[in-house]
Amino acid sequence: MQTPKPLLPDGARRTAAWCGVVLLVTGVAAVAVWLCVIFKTAVTPVLLALLGTALLGPVHRRLTARGMNRSLAAGLTCALLVAVVGGAGYIVVTALIDTGDQIVRSLKDAGQWIVDHFGVGRNIDVDDLAASTRKLFEKFGASAAGGLLTGISLIGSLIAAGVLALLLTFFFLRDSDKAVDLAHSIAPRGTGDLVEAMGRRAFEAVQGFMRGTTFIALIDAVCITVGLLILRVPGAVGLGALVLVGAYIPYLGAFISGTVAVLVALADRGVAIALWALGVVLAVQVLEGHVLQPMIQSRTVQMHPATIMIAITAGAGVAGVLGMLLAVPACAAAFGIISELRGRPPDRPPGRSGV
Repeated sequence: MQTPKPLLPDGARRTAAWCGVVLLVTGVAAVAVWLCVIFKTAVTPVLLALLGTALLGPVHRRLTARGMNRSLAAGLTCALLVAVVGGAGYIVVTALIDTGDQIVRSLKDAGQWIVDHFGVGRNIDVDDLAASTRKLFEKFGASAAGGLLTGISLIGSLIAAGVLALLLTFFFLRDSDKAVDLAHSIAPRGTGDLVEAMGRRAFEAVQGFMRGTTFIALIDAVCITVGLLILRVPGAVGLGALVLVGAYIPYLGAFISGTVAVLVALADRGVAIALWALGVVLAVQVLEGHVLQPMIQSRTVQMHPATIMIAITAGAGVAGVLGMLLAVPACAAAFGIISELRGRPPDRPPGRSGV
């Protein structure tokens, strides 16, 4: 009996199969993102707690290695998190409040200098633009005052989310030793070791990103602040605080904070000092890209800058600023899982990977 000839050639059938896989994966991802948006009140504290756990996990492990009770170690680690985040937040907010007016005034002067020297937007009056911006803020403030209950509700939601994230961080740190058993209990039969390996690789990627980014952000902020102080650029501490915060949004945050620093130097100290400030910013970025990142994040998942920019754009579209902050760690976790799957031969049975 003759075998019936397939209706489609082999290449077309393979293409159709791959299209089906892509559509299935895209559909599952779209549903997952939609569910995260719908349940963002619960998902956001969980994601923040995972980031906090990834950042402070080594501290908790050192405390427990010295014989400290896991609950007490988790409590001390969370207290350290509150102290560090609260202290850093106070320093950043205070610096921005103290120098915010000066920075805004310098940006306005820089805009006027650009209009005068390059003819960009010559018909635009910077004073009128500043007045319109002030009126917009006044209108926003009036609307916010009129909707005081809404503002209080928003603040209450933020506080509740922060407290919930802190409590979840405590439980994640305390019960981290039970994560392996949980992975094996929820995984389909025979895939527990594979799920455990993927979870370890994803968490290590997020952990490496958080620790490396925090360390690099501190170095960038200190170097740029010192450079701006040497150049006697006004608002140097506030600009350094802006660099520290912006470092958690790769590439885009550094570009925005660096541009603001150069414009402030241009407005208050002239073209020569602005060029020196640009040199300081570029030198720090070169140091970060060619020395710090290869040394600090060499063991984590390396992502192409285009991938990071796409992830940031997608995160901003889904959840605004918070999405921009969470997009890169989520992408790092996904790349960690993919690297684990690619490094596992198809004929090898699932087993412990040792990561």
